[in-house]
Amino acid sequence: MASRVILTVIGSDRPGLTAALAQAVLDAGGNWLESHLARLAGRYVGSVLVEIAPDRLGALHKAVADVDAKGLNVSLVDAGEAADTGTRLTLKLVAQDRPGIINELAQALGPLKVNIESLETTTEDGAWSGARLFRADVAASLPDGVSAAEVQSALEGVSAEIMVDLD
Repeated sequence: MASRVILTVIGSDRPGLTAALAQAVLDAGGNWLESHLARLAGRYVGSVLVEIAPDRLGALHKAVADVDAKGLNVSLVDAGEAADTGTRLTLKLVAQDRPGIINELAQALGPLKVNIESLETTTEDGAWSGARLFRADVAASLPDGVSAAEVQSALEGVSAEIMVDLD
């Protein structure tokens, strides 16, 4: 039976880091299943879900250490078993940028027991005003008994300036 591990990565961004990481996984006999990799403030950051035979975990550790020596800090964590995620919901939020928006989002969803599974945020200059806009794409799972309308209401209750789109 295969093991699943999560590689977390961070380092100075430069060409070839994804290739080095992919080669390390392949050399160890692992299968690259999912990943979230990005350039963030000049750094290469992300996570990779790898499936690998338990007897090959040592080889993966060694291969990752070789990548680490090339300027990438890589950690391995046991992924465990995937849990049932409930009803999936995608949220798109737009607001005037200001401190605390993510905190407010999390505080609004917390009492509803909504699980944030993925969060991507950006800021950009507004087309007409030039004021900075905050955008968030959220993938979430809802527990039994919580509706998308309840989530939208909770988020819109945070501030009149936050626009929420649900899919």
